[in-house]
Amino acid sequence: MNGFLYKLERKFGRYAISNLARYLIYGYAAGYVLYFLSVIFKVDLLNFISLDPYKILHGQIWRLVTWIIYPPQFSFWAIFLLLIFLSFGTTLERTWGTFRFNLYILSGIFFTIIGAFILYGAYFVAGYTGKYPDYILSSHIGDYFQTYYVYLTIFFACAVEYPDIQMLMMFIIPVKLKWIAIFTAVILGVNFLAGNWESKIAIIASLLNFGLFFLSTRNYKYISPKEVHRRQDFKRQTHRPSMVTKHKCAICGRTEDDGEDLEFRFCSKCNGNYEYCQDHLFTHEHVR
Repeated sequence: MNGFLYKLERKFGRYAISNLARYLIYGYAAGYVLYFLSVIFKVDLLNFISLDPYKILHGQIWRLVTWIIYPPQFSFWAIFLLLIFLSFGTTLERTWGTFRFNLYILSGIFFTIIGAFILYGAYFVAGYTGKYPDYILSSHIGDYFQTYYVYLTIFFACAVEYPDIQMLMMFIIPVKLKWIAIFTAVILGVNFLAGNWESKIAIIASLLNFGLFFLSTRNYKYISPKEVHRRQDFKRQTHRPSMVTKHKCAICGRTEDDGEDLEFRFCSKCNGNYEYCQDHLFTHEHVR
């Protein structure tokens, strides 16, 4: 998979958008402008940009793009989280490179769109389109499929790359990023199990890029059966008692394994490194 990504980067890398996370935050800012204008003029402007499969199929194709700037409910906490995601996104782009970060984000957006249409198709198969107007069902889908989970994948990716980075919880308590990610994943899992099947599809579709990206880019050679067997053989060989002796008599061939009372010495009068046991040290014929 890494080789395929390298080929894509060589071919399309020049089209990658630098500082993509910043532009996404700018898009949210534009979404909040629409939100406040909706409040002022009492017109639901955000309804014109949501991810609405029914209206997309009826010609409003701009929704395939504009739903990205559909902002979360306005609050100071939401603004704070967006700034954190901006920091994480910038860090990931510097770590992976602009192209791979673009591919990661865009694949999350793509899978979310596919998930919305799958849910709309499921409504059709289940016969809901006959009970409720299509535009009502489609608008209902837009409530589930937003960019919240896509931005959450940025956080998870950063936690995988830098698990030991510390963040200050409540600006006081230092906690490593991996523990925050695990806690967030547990909460997400509870929401997945307790939620309806619409929310389940939305979570799976939005987080699919995280799963695919990390499963496909990890090096699994280390855990392959062949590699595991090779390491086990190496471990057995390195812990196996050595069959090579340290001492050997040049006359009788005895070694230290033939008796604990045997002593061996090198002869200084022989030309070469000749070693003899105590029985032949003084009786051997010197090698000249």
